Amino acid sequence: MADDFTDSALVLVAHGSTQNADSAKPAHQHVDELRARRLFAEVHACFLKQQPEIGSVLRGIKAGRIFVVPLFISEGYYTGEVLPRELGLLTHDDGAFTPTRQTGEQTLHYCGPIGTHSSMTDALLARAAGVVEQHPFPRRPSTRETTLFLAGHGTPRNENSRTAVEQQAALIQARHVYAEVHAVFLEEEPRVESCYERAATRNIVIVPFFISDGLHTREDIPVKLGEPEKRVQQRLTNGQPTWVNPTERQGKRVWYSASIGTEPFVAEVILERVREAAAG
Repeated sequence: MADDFTDSALVLVAHGSTQNADSAKPAHQHVDELRARRLFAEVHACFLKQQPEIGSVLRGIKAGRIFVVPLFISEGYYTGEVLPRELGLLTHDDGAFTPTRQTGEQTLHYCGPIGTHSSMTDALLARAAGVVEQHPFPRRPSTRETTLFLAGHGTPRNENSRTAVEQQAALIQARHVYAEVHAVFLEEEPRVESCYERAATRNIVIVPFFISDGLHTREDIPVKLGEPEKRVQQRLTNGQPTWVNPTERQGKRVWYSASIGTEPFVAEVILERVREAAAG
């Protein structure tokens, strides 16, 4: 069968955090889902900034093939340098990268990050539609009278940080589902807060193109969108959502979704990355 990887192990690698328990949730969610499908001999999660770390997980795997899928948005510092170094995929002579490594009878395949895969488009669309369906008050607007914003981190230190967000915005725009689709960023232009002036429609849906619901998505972006910082902190303390859907701001009605990393469709994106690596 097409998805028979019963001789293989799947390892999901995420950033992780010792400061934010929610950082690990997407990885564990997708591990549980993919284990339930029984496609792989083993499915594991590991992290760069918390336990279990990648080395300890790999040492315990007995399967002949190992597929490592980075739960990251972009092809940046972590996916292009840190992980290949951890996995022994950089040649000693010139630091060139190879996506496979043979160790004895085991073959390790390093897959591309999920955020740059074209099928992530469907995950983003599902997330955008889901937040409006869940909170339709006073009515559910059509996508043609709605502007969609993909909110990324962005950083002037790595130009690849914004590329995945911009590519997905262009792919969704080409489908002509929404009136407009734009990429906005926390640390680069155009900024998240510019969505009010950039949207030609009254209705706005904002999907954070982040893996987990952490500091940036639960605190920074709501504040950028105009939510008082004191109220955000109070809601966090009380375990409440930091954005109420929909909220009226600057003449716009705004829906703000959870991060893309916990969208169930991401499991399909992970499988696509494995299929690509298996095909060579």
